[in-house]
Amino acid sequence: MARTIGSHGPKTMEAIRKAGLRLIFEHGYAAMSLRQLAAEVGIQSGSLYNHISTKQELLFELVRDHINELLRQLDRALQGKQRPVDKLRAFTAFHVTYHMTRKREVFIANSELRSLEPKNYEEIVALRGAYEQRLAEILSQGVAKGEFEVVDIQVATFAILALLTGLTTWYRPGGRLTKEAIVAAHEKLVLSSVAPGATPSRAQPKRSPSPSTATRGRLERR
Repeated sequence: MARTIGSHGPKTMEAIRKAGLRLIFEHGYAAMSLRQLAAEVGIQSGSLYNHISTKQELLFELVRDHINELLRQLDRALQGKQRPVDKLRAFTAFHVTYHMTRKREVFIANSELRSLEPKNYEEIVALRGAYEQRLAEILSQGVAKGEFEVVDIQVATFAILALLTGLTTWYRPGGRLTKEAIVAAHEKLVLSSVAPGATPSRAQPKRSPSPSTATRGRLERR
């Protein structure tokens, strides 16, 4: 069990956040107790209140800080990109790379959203919406410039995010593919899905030729 020196200061708060992240990831928010958290950090239970007021506050701050960091790093990754196709490639590469290394934060932000109190829930949903909007704007710009073909921007936004975030369920470091290969594979999947002509047109059902007058007469006499 890791021990911290004293019960005050940024080092202890950082230890609390790291321990809380791991315990919520492994056991779930509802199952984790503050007593368990204090024991993990190596301080008295009462000392936790020098840093957090409630377990809910810890969860909210972990999720909020994760999404804020996601937004900050995304905006940095998009700097200098002008064409929508370059922005979409940068978005994909960033999202995949980030999610390879932040599995716990991503899992908690998704699975424990239901555990947030209403006010905290609304703030987190607004932050998530801001991230989703970054992608929606890229897709809209691409459609306007004729670089992308998208049937519905919102559906495409959610579908792409689900595809990219899905790697957290199967990615393991040291696997068959390098990180670069995994990023490249996702870039190809995303870009090909919005490329002009990638959306199949709905074929109209073939109409059977009308029977001739003579044929209709034979059918009617049967």
